[in-house]
Amino acid sequence: MRMPATRKRAVAALLAGALPVFSFPAPALWWLAYVALVPWLLLLRTAPTGRRAAFEGWLGGTGFLLAVHSWLVPNLHVFIVLLAALLGLLWAPWGWLVRALLGATPSLARAAAAVAVLPSGWLMIELVRSWQGLGGPWGLLGASQWQVSPALRLASVGGVWLVSLLVVAVNTAVTVAIALPRARLAGVAAVVLCALVTGAVAAWAPRPQITGHARIAVVQPGVIPGADRRLAREEELTRTLAGQRLDLVVWGESSVGEDLYARPGLTADLAALSRDVGADLLVNVDARRAGATGADGGIYKSSVLIGPQGLTGQRYDKMRLVPFGEYVPLRPVLGWVTSVGRAARENRLRGTHQVVMDLPGGGPRIGPLICFETAFPDMSRSLARKGAQLLVAQSSTSTFQDSWAPAQHASLGALRAAETGRSMVHSTLTGISAAYAPDGARVGRWLPVHSSTVEVFEVPVARGTTPFVRYGDWAVYGALGMLAALGAAVGVRRFSGPGRGR
Repeated sequence: MRMPATRKRAVAALLAGALPVFSFPAPALWWLAYVALVPWLLLLRTAPTGRRAAFEGWLGGTGFLLAVHSWLVPNLHVFIVLLAALLGLLWAPWGWLVRALLGATPSLARAAAAVAVLPSGWLMIELVRSWQGLGGPWGLLGASQWQVSPALRLASVGGVWLVSLLVVAVNTAVTVAIALPRARLAGVAAVVLCALVTGAVAAWAPRPQITGHARIAVVQPGVIPGADRRLAREEELTRTLAGQRLDLVVWGESSVGEDLYARPGLTADLAALSRDVGADLLVNVDARRAGATGADGGIYKSSVLIGPQGLTGQRYDKMRLVPFGEYVPLRPVLGWVTSVGRAARENRLRGTHQVVMDLPGGGPRIGPLICFETAFPDMSRSLARKGAQLLVAQSSTSTFQDSWAPAQHASLGALRAAETGRSMVHSTLTGISAAYAPDGARVGRWLPVHSSTVEVFEVPVARGTTPFVRYGDWAVYGALGMLAALGAAVGVRRFSGPGRGR
């Protein structure tokens, strides 16, 4: 029996939407991102009706989210399909818009407008789904360009949002060149224009001013069952760093499983370790903390700085928690997901504000981020504006060791470094740990998953302010303006058509 044409189109939409995943790590086929949307765009423009285009936009969005978040299957099982289908609805209007602009035989002006409007529509989808409650900005299309120097220069000007606009614009222009013979020259010209603009911005954008270097050690204990055994391995690895003239030693997320303020003996041991190494320790505490009245206050994840004399008093509590991994949204309604996956059995509590920490002896001021928070451009931007000279991320992807998640997570550091003009060190429990210079270039090697080791990264310390830090999400506002202009033009055309005003 032959599959009906409508069903074939549905399957094609799902697969076409998933295709861009190969441009992200671990495959890291970054060049694919510039044509990965073309099959989907060609499908949408030939949809028989606007309603069908919206349906195929939804299916493609669902396929994209399933592919980019496939590593969550062990945690959420079939629930990931429901979440992807719900969020995939964001692409339904975009699918309709593709057909409206590129369907049938559009005029040259309409095809040219599509190259500006469709990227703007895509960016609105990325903006909405970047809300922490909807899963956060994981898998933004611009993030696939983390190792491409000109793209990182764009990120320093307009953040990852500007890179996403570029990638979708090139895909749209290629689609125009392939599908619309009358507009082929315009499509090619649009691709050339994108390349010229990218090159011009890369040449013009201010470069970070390097003022010195900091020696930051990363301790990656590897996959070790049991908090006590992991702590012992972290201490053992840290002792090997003695005498190396370090500015800071960084442990990964959840590296300490007890509240240090309630365990003076453990705190004293870590202070002694700091004295032996000759540098402060930035550990990460994942533990229940007593409330202000001594009652059970709940579990926090906190970056805690420890010096030779003990706790320095500088602590950052994680603000943006992973949905389902660290808390269950609407737990009274969705709490059942804990019975079908590895969702959080108890909600962790949130911090209230970001913190910039001071190191002794004139060392760089550090801005800590914890795990999932490295996906948010606004958090690293805020730290840079608060005076952070070095971004430090503490993470753990131990649940997803054999997936693409560790590589995807590690790559985000390059974007945050380029956006802010600040070096970034990404320290994990089990890999991949990494470091990046202020321009987003990789410093040293990636520490692979499963390895139990230490590494000292000599990272540049820079001053100055990138356009993104200074002006923020202007690219998003520009995309909003483009869509508003389209809406206004359509409205004027409708109300000034034949017979109006008579």
